[in-house]
Amino acid sequence: MKTFLCAPTLVATLLLTAVSTFAADSSIIAPGAKLEKLGGGYEFTEGPAVDREGNVFFTDQPNDRIVKWSAADGKFSDWLKPAGRANGTYFDKAGNLLACADEKNELWSIAPDKKVTVLVTNFDGKLLNGPNDLWIRPDGGLYFTDPLYKRNYWKRDPARQQDGEHVYYLTPDRKTVTRVATDLKQPNGIIGTPDGKTLYVADIGAGKTYAYDIKPGGALANKRLFCNLGSDGMTIDAEGNVYLTGRGVTVFDQTGKQIENTTVAEPWTANIAFGGKDRDLLFITASKNVYGLKMRVKGAR
Repeated sequence: MKTFLCAPTLVATLLLTAVSTFAADSSIIAPGAKLEKLGGGYEFTEGPAVDREGNVFFTDQPNDRIVKWSAADGKFSDWLKPAGRANGTYFDKAGNLLACADEKNELWSIAPDKKVTVLVTNFDGKLLNGPNDLWIRPDGGLYFTDPLYKRNYWKRDPARQQDGEHVYYLTPDRKTVTRVATDLKQPNGIIGTPDGKTLYVADIGAGKTYAYDIKPGGALANKRLFCNLGSDGMTIDAEGNVYLTGRGVTVFDQTGKQIENTTVAEPWTANIAFGGKDRDLLFITASKNVYGLKMRVKGAR
């Protein structure tokens, strides 16, 4: 999540824009599909993650809760409250919801019965700045970003706790945390390919997104510019297209070429995930509301 409030210039621009715009010959949006508001009344929506049944769990961070959207009937229900001020989330293969718990700058694993296990509390004996977004690779290794966004609910010193804003790797046994990217300005959104070979990291502070090769031990190599756009949250579809957020949703193919843009008439589009029974509903968290857009493509598994 970038911030609870969007820059005024973005607000003015987006609120004057239609709810959704996209190319008539779009190759990824379902024919005739339009952006639909699924629900609202939240303070700031973030961090959608999808379970095996296609249900979407997203966070309403200012209200300290995780909300569940049912793929079966489209209804919403509070799933966990309080929720550690959770931000970005992601399901592991065992059905646990991994969450960037920003209240105490921790990383949590939340079991289906809602039992919380704290996985990470610090790095080198110091608090993290504020874990923001995460992705789990096929073998269970976990990457997360740690930018600094000062929160009014922190009881700690709000200044930067680490020596920079970095990307970290947590081993599959959940015992070791290492830094894997230390030259970014403000890493935020993060997503990887289903084969576990490529990691995309959005440097929202620099307005760029980078791609990396993933090494078996967790290290990253061959950093390269993917596109000249930063992002808050990210996802990827089964064809390898990468979805970025902020000013609506912008989609790039595997070469970094922009192939789509969907405008959302909200102050800020924070995050996205593919949900629904067939994983073909692009579920969008945007400020106080959540939206859905039926897609021709499906989310990567």
